[in-house]
Amino acid sequence: MATAWNLVADGFSFPTSLACANDGSLYLAEAGLPFGGAAPGGVIWQVKPDGTRVRLLDGLHPPVNGLTYHEGNLYISEGGHPARISRLNPATGQVDVLLDQLPGPGNYHTNMVAFGPDGWLYFGQGAMTNLGIVGLDAYELGWLRRLPHQHDLPGYPVTLTGVNVTTANPLVDDPDAKIATGAFQPFGTQCAPGQRIEPNLPATSAIMRCRPDGSNLELVAWGVRNAFALGFLPDGRLLAVDQGADDRGSRPIGNAPDLLFEIRQGKWYGWPDFIGDVPVTDPRFVPTRGPAPTFLLANHDELPSPEKALLEFPPHVAAVKFAIAPDDFGAYAGQLFITLFGDEAPMTAPADHPRVGRSLARIDPADWSLHQVATGPLRRPIDVQIVPGSQALYILDFGDFEMTDQGVSAVAQSGRIWRFDLSAE
Repeated sequence: MATAWNLVADGFSFPTSLACANDGSLYLAEAGLPFGGAAPGGVIWQVKPDGTRVRLLDGLHPPVNGLTYHEGNLYISEGGHPARISRLNPATGQVDVLLDQLPGPGNYHTNMVAFGPDGWLYFGQGAMTNLGIVGLDAYELGWLRRLPHQHDLPGYPVTLTGVNVTTANPLVDDPDAKIATGAFQPFGTQCAPGQRIEPNLPATSAIMRCRPDGSNLELVAWGVRNAFALGFLPDGRLLAVDQGADDRGSRPIGNAPDLLFEIRQGKWYGWPDFIGDVPVTDPRFVPTRGPAPTFLLANHDELPSPEKALLEFPPHVAAVKFAIAPDDFGAYAGQLFITLFGDEAPMTAPADHPRVGRSLARIDPADWSLHQVATGPLRRPIDVQIVPGSQALYILDFGDFEMTDQGVSAVAQSGRIWRFDLSAE
């Protein structure tokens, strides 16, 4: 009897992205994160059918969050300092930087590329903060102590309510030192009620697009906290997985789900004051690690009404990347197969929070319902691709990676590519 799970290749250090060419050629991006003794710097690999690999490019700015194949080229999203999007021709090795000096570093980064039916290059740009205010979580994640932590940049004009949060100041040698930080400000800078901030391009918490050569950068929509994954349905609609805010930092929030959105031009997707179309002040979002959040923006009436999500994922499953099954995929044609990375307790949730995610799921677009598919041997699934001409999926596993009270516990070279055959289930 055929087994559903077959190992394609292993030994990768914290891979984030798979890309599959029309002829079945497989490419992989390693994040370049130096956990567990891994060498720093992102790497792009070509993976042969027998599991061997060819290094195509290295020294990329970590974390490398996206790798997309389009018309013979690979499009690489580097989230490091500086963040950028590049194009690699795997046949010649030529690399062209298309967009440079994108926002970062921060809590989140420049994310994956998707090409629309209009021929434009679309990408997500994550938030610099958990929920609009640079806090001590930025220091714990490492950015604030290594490089100046950029603050968020709105895509639409905003007027502030004047919320400031006082914390310890880890940047000075005084354990009793305090500092106050406001919304959309650098760490240690306060904001004022009624303060107006004009839109920026590029913005954070945004979906943007440009021509395939990087020209004509435009804002598509704002308020998507961290659009880690993008994809176009056959009818041309753009979908984004938005990773929800956590119970941490200077503006914690409890039980905020990841969301699946249809992205439409000029709409507002709620961040930093709504989770979808639900205000952050709703009792369901009361955190355990600080006071309930209040509004940062005073001009909601000037903004588009916040968009309702197509789907709310269970809290802390960490929905990541998805693949849309083609017409020849049998009973699953048109379904979205999505990887769920799993919780990062105790950083993003209380230490006693039950483990969730770490699995493969599918979404039925008929009613946008979520269905568990398999957990199998997966540790931290992060990307999924359709195997051309088959009833199978390639699933990329980030590897052994857990948060502890002492920080990250991770094992280098524990990333794997699995082939999962639906017909064998």
